[in-house]
Amino acid sequence: MAKKEQRLHCSFCGRSDSEVELLMPGAEGCICSDCAEHANEIAKEYLNKKSAKGAEDIELGSIPKPNEIMQYLDQYVIGQETAKRYLSVAVYNHYKRLAQTVEDDVEIEKSNIIIVGPTGTGKTLLAKSIAKLLKVPFTIVDATVLTEAGYVGEDIESLLTRLLQACDYNVKQAERGIVFIDEIDKIARKGDNPSITRDVSGEGVQQGLLKLLEGSVVNVPPQGGRKHPDQKMIPVDTKNILFICGGAFEGIERKIALRLNQHVVGYGKNSEQQKVERERLLHFVAPQDLKSYGLIPEIIGRLPILTNLEPLSRDALLRILIEPKNAIVKQYKKLFEMDGVKLDFDQDALEYVVDKAIEYKLGARGLRSIVESIMIDAMFEIPSNGEKAFVVTKSYAIDQLTKSNFEVNKEIG
Repeated sequence: MAKKEQRLHCSFCGRSDSEVELLMPGAEGCICSDCAEHANEIAKEYLNKKSAKGAEDIELGSIPKPNEIMQYLDQYVIGQETAKRYLSVAVYNHYKRLAQTVEDDVEIEKSNIIIVGPTGTGKTLLAKSIAKLLKVPFTIVDATVLTEAGYVGEDIESLLTRLLQACDYNVKQAERGIVFIDEIDKIARKGDNPSITRDVSGEGVQQGLLKLLEGSVVNVPPQGGRKHPDQKMIPVDTKNILFICGGAFEGIERKIALRLNQHVVGYGKNSEQQKVERERLLHFVAPQDLKSYGLIPEIIGRLPILTNLEPLSRDALLRILIEPKNAIVKQYKKLFEMDGVKLDFDQDALEYVVDKAIEYKLGARGLRSIVESIMIDAMFEIPSNGEKAFVVTKSYAIDQLTKSNFEVNKEIG
């Protein structure tokens, strides 16, 4: 009598090798290709859930304290002590809010923050510096590209696309992130009275931002830009997203002066005293000044923390040139060092650069432009001529700026 042929069977589904496309033997059993594929899907789903849960769990002990956050910011941003304190506390409280376990009826609300300060004083740099420290997704977006739905530009929801991209579209992580909205003053409405006509990039955009700032589930286009009916949307809950807004608010000093019943220009005091008082006006910025500038009351109410950046003094600009980790002088020294050249700046040359930045009212951002104009010829010639050392003197800086558009513009002005 012939022996019955022994067939292999899948240890999971029980099917024989003749019933499946592929049967893979193991130490004590077999698995078919269908069961292996199904097991792979289950494993991926489990690991994704575990990863998302791990992203949500933040241990209170691992959260950097406000003074630690501020010490980190001090390495990159000179001065602006008040703004750094506000930001450090806001970020720390955001971490604590994420670490909160709901055991009672006390629910910590998020404290969105708005920073007012002249151009070139460090609003964006503060945001970028914080981004290096954070353990939550962080992104910087520009409010100037936002318009009402139906107009050329980007929908309000698209600013969350950048946050999703920062965490590889992990929605759970994005819902606990921080968004820095730059140039928030550019969406101020044109007048203090509600508009009876469409204000495409002003009041309408502010109305659209309300639901994001307060917290709601919004549908985000994965690639940003405009939404269209056939596009697949990603629902994102903004309840736990911290929003930090920044803007120059050019001319808001006049609104503050009117409220304080002071004169921005006029007679009766010496010009030096007037200048000091005019620079100090931003110290007294209040929510009603933002309303007078063109922000609607509803959006001001959703940005409860208001702080300002100081105009940069001469000493602060000089320190910005040489002290921070990313100081301009350190950057140029590194560039020359890569060509085997030792670069130095005379103190007189650095002070001359600072004086020019103050003269042109360019702030810290202007320091880079001025140094670039001074260094362009040296960066063009030195890599080829074999020099091993180069010193930037005040006379060299004056000669280079005289050849550049900076001095030409000054003469025209």
